[in-house]
Amino acid sequence: MPTIEPLAASEEVATYVANRIGFIELDRPQALNALTTSMIRTMHAALDTWRNDPNVLAVVLRSLHPRALCAGGDIRFLYDAHRRGDRDALDTFFIEEYRLDHAIFSYPKPYIALMNGIVMGGGMGISQGAYRTGGLRVVTTSTRMAMPETRIGLFPDVGVGWFLARTPGAIGRYLAVTGESLGPADALYAGLADVYLEDDAIPALLDRLKTEVFERGADVVACVSREAAAYKVVPTPDTSALADARALIDTHFALPNVGQIIASLDAEGDCANADWAEQVAGVLRERSPLAMAVSLEVVTRAEGTMADCLRRDLDLTRSSFERGDVSEGIRARIIDKDNRPNWRFARIEDVPADDVAQMFDSPWPAGEHPLRDLEG
Repeated sequence: MPTIEPLAASEEVATYVANRIGFIELDRPQALNALTTSMIRTMHAALDTWRNDPNVLAVVLRSLHPRALCAGGDIRFLYDAHRRGDRDALDTFFIEEYRLDHAIFSYPKPYIALMNGIVMGGGMGISQGAYRTGGLRVVTTSTRMAMPETRIGLFPDVGVGWFLARTPGAIGRYLAVTGESLGPADALYAGLADVYLEDDAIPALLDRLKTEVFERGADVVACVSREAAAYKVVPTPDTSALADARALIDTHFALPNVGQIIASLDAEGDCANADWAEQVAGVLRERSPLAMAVSLEVVTRAEGTMADCLRRDLDLTRSSFERGDVSEGIRARIIDKDNRPNWRFARIEDVPADDVAQMFDSPWPAGEHPLRDLEG
């Protein structure tokens, strides 16, 4: 057996090196591995330690539980912090989370994310960055991927706007506004995953990663790719609802704003696509109108660097809690569960463009922004 060198451990996340691979293992099953500030710090510390260590060739992120890689950030913690007026706790969480996301995105070694089960919100932040490291985003049979933030009055944060802006056609705009979940074939079709592996194949993959001889990080990636090659999911209209709806998504969600998108969906009327259009329009009418408008703008503005996106995301967390819908959305969906949020604006048609623009105002001067040092 290979020597396992523990780096850090807690009740919620463990980091260690085995067979020249750094492993990050999330272990908070009662909360579907929702991220806490301490979990974020442990993960970031491990990545910093391994960054220049020649004995660590690659990093593997995984969950110890089948239901989820990570369901996002600790929503109840954020809600409680906002209710008691603890702005420092809110800022600290998001600053450290976004620093971790950027560290992953810019990591100099292959980062491999095993994305089984629920992968939402912050779970996307700690996995999508593998795309830029020469690593892999591995989806499995059970993967359910989403950025469902507009449902609670938030927006697709953790830098995911950068990825959504680079999906085919209007898919990124559709996902940002609706928050719809994706299965493995959908994720591959959207370019938000790289390879597919059956859930039952993960234990054998981990055994191979801990025993095979590797000389380079690329060898670790090649090992995962070989294991995945035995399993084929071709994202076609037969296997992917997203692929099936692609033409409709491009027709409606390429429109400039959410009001026009809903009007276009409503206009489908008695056409062959009426059922799909009615269903999607119904989803939009349940979401926060302000958050949908902001989310569409997040994708529109995401043509720059990841660092720019994360700085903008941090600005938006402030405005979303202070004058947006997120606290009310969490109350209605998560805390009281009455599913009757009292949104700031009742209809998307009621959201003034100036209010949307003001949500992007930064509360910090450029030279004092907490993420001002991030590059690329």
